[in-house]
Amino acid sequence: MKPEYKYGGLHMKAEHLSQIQAAVAAVKERKTIRRFYFVACGGSQASMMPIQYMFDRETSIPSAIYTSNEFVKATPKVLDDTCVVLTISHSGNTPETVRAAELAKEKGAVSISLTNLVDSPLWKACEYPIHYEHGPEADPNDLSKVILYTLAFDMLNVVEPSEKWVKGAESLNNLAEVTERIKAKYADFGSQWGKDYKRETVIYTMGSGANYGEMYSLAMCLFMEMQWIHSNCIHSGEYFHGPFEVTDFDVPFVLVKGIGATRELDERAYNFCSKFSQKLAVIDEAEFDLTGIEPGVQEYVAPLLAGTVVREMIDSLAHERGHALSVRRYMWQMEY
Repeated sequence: MKPEYKYGGLHMKAEHLSQIQAAVAAVKERKTIRRFYFVACGGSQASMMPIQYMFDRETSIPSAIYTSNEFVKATPKVLDDTCVVLTISHSGNTPETVRAAELAKEKGAVSISLTNLVDSPLWKACEYPIHYEHGPEADPNDLSKVILYTLAFDMLNVVEPSEKWVKGAESLNNLAEVTERIKAKYADFGSQWGKDYKRETVIYTMGSGANYGEMYSLAMCLFMEMQWIHSNCIHSGEYFHGPFEVTDFDVPFVLVKGIGATRELDERAYNFCSKFSQKLAVIDEAEFDLTGIEPGVQEYVAPLLAGTVVREMIDSLAHERGHALSVRRYMWQMEY
């Protein structure tokens, strides 16, 4: 039986808890925090987009999200001991992200990294490494999304103390149950979508606010990288400033309608797109049963559940196309 530690109602491995606590304590010890930077590549970067959105909405401390190599090559002027830099790499071997973590530490920033691989180059590059589990055998409370959101809520509780961050972390203990409910509800939807769209050569995605990262990941990682389908992520607010000209009856879109401050942007995009495209798939977070998740953080947690629906869709698509999600032509196959 794996060791378990209860913290604010959240069950996770003691090692993960202690790693999070060490990172949060380092943030708390800094007398002044002037910037939060969220730095990664690909899907890891996308996973932090709702976090950066949340920090923008909830604290007066500026934050920014960077792809790793830009952070290294075009380093922001404010990068010093008043900054917190969070990096993520699943393998812990992404060279650009490793260098970003090293740079953050060199500049005196609080350098925190999340990775699945202990003692990886990223683990060694940062000051405060945090491990997360992965795969079907992993405890749901030790997966990357729970670790990341617990860290984020705890850091926010340092700079903007509020009971909702404590309750938000506690409610993550219910995330696995909520995820299973939504997975079951949308299983048929995802399966049918894969059958209906298996021969499409281009699929656009749309979202806004906390959901933009999920739609970015769907376009860049799942469609383009893993299925070799042409795609582009369109911000719902930008749809009417150029992209809507490609809308036609046979052009596919996947749109997330959020439950937060930018829902009106998604509704406007939906109202137009649904008039002219017969291939619009909608994931409406207002239909999610979020019972068990602290109301004050539901807007920020909902993208994780939208991601569950997306996974049902993409698993079905990959099966129908006979194209495994693990297949690559260039990535990991050669030097680049």
